[in-house]
Amino acid sequence: MTSSVKKRPIRFTLLPSLLALSVVLSACQDAALPNESDVQEGTQTSADAINGDGIDMNADAVTDDTQMDKMSDEEKMIANLSRYRWTLMSVMDKGAQPLNRLTDIKDQVRLSFNQYQGENTLSYSVGCNTMSAGYQLQGHTLTIEEGMSTKMSCGELDKAENSLSQLMQGGSQLTLMKAHSTKDGDAKDNNSQDDSLKSDKPILTQVTSNGATLVWEGRLTSQAKYNSKGETVFWAVSSKMIPCTDNGSEMCIQVKPITYDDQGIKTSEGKWAVFTGEIDGYQHDGMHDEVLRLQRYPLDSDDSTEGEEYAYVLDAVIESAVAE
Repeated sequence: MTSSVKKRPIRFTLLPSLLALSVVLSACQDAALPNESDVQEGTQTSADAINGDGIDMNADAVTDDTQMDKMSDEEKMIANLSRYRWTLMSVMDKGAQPLNRLTDIKDQVRLSFNQYQGENTLSYSVGCNTMSAGYQLQGHTLTIEEGMSTKMSCGELDKAENSLSQLMQGGSQLTLMKAHSTKDGDAKDNNSQDDSLKSDKPILTQVTSNGATLVWEGRLTSQAKYNSKGETVFWAVSSKMIPCTDNGSEMCIQVKPITYDDQGIKTSEGKWAVFTGEIDGYQHDGMHDEVLRLQRYPLDSDDSTEGEEYAYVLDAVIESAVAE
């Protein structure tokens, strides 16, 4: 992959909450080297444990049976929805015709249900800007409130982003397909509510007020998957990839750790190093130099491969600039 690209204008505006939280979270980030074996342990205070999507990182990683028994039907469904990140599988208009503008990029169309300071929020994206809004759930009726968005120029994705935003406005009817292919609220005598917590890939069907149908596939959040709270770290990622090994042909990204003070001012940065692992949720395009805010999760021996100690999950892209 070439590291020299043609310059093009780019605009990137952080959500006010994202910018403020980046400053707060930076005080808790360490300057560990990116190599798996060299990463130092760190801690994260409860006041800092909110990520860029508005996810409460101090929420329980697992909702146990006792908690579920005390919840209303709406609370149970919200708990189930929040345990997953949702990727678009298909979308049809009211005439059952596919909306190709979104279907063609379905693997990068995402939806998340979160909690922020006790409020239910959701965020969605086609792979460019992130739109965030509060929501209400009554029975199976989802009502999305007016929200806000980052303001990055998306080029060819602009039309797809506008289409998704229009679909997500107003009210929708939700149906959550659980393990054993039962619907949310049905078959309560066979513990279908609890089955949803054990389902690896639940299916969420959303029918909008104008008759469009979106089908989403769920994937466990990192917090639910690793059953732990993440530690926040900041890495710079170079647009230029280099060989993973001295004589190898496989290419890997270059990263270096960055440290900020409690005002969000950069205080130090490490040396560039090859990173042979994966960052869940991040796609390297070879055109931008970026700074990422990551959540780092310690791996049990059963979950690790080839001696990896941590799993890394993208929290937010803090900076993005076109490569020279």
